[in-house]
Amino acid sequence: MLKMKRITEAYDMRVYTDTGDYFGDIEEAIVTESKVYGWRVKATKNSFLNKVLGSAKGVVVPHQLVKSIGDVMIISKGAVPTQEVEPEKN
Repeated sequence: MLKMKRITEAYDMRVYTDTGDYFGDIEEAIVTESKVYGWRVKATKNSFLNKVLGSAKGVVVPHQLVKSIGDVMIISKGAVPTQEVEPEKN
């Protein structure tokens, strides 16, 4: 059965990746005409975003990468910004 939610119910909802990492909290929905374009996710303390982005406040996750919305939002691991690791110098 399909359950409907209001967009405002998603505000401050916790966001996790499909691998179980805490990603951040929903700050805002980005709506174009009559559909959701994306979600602004803020980097909170102890979130994966905070570790990867450092001083940035958050990211916009396209709605296509959202897998599920219920008590929490589950997003695809593809939405996670990658961290470039410099090779060690000997």
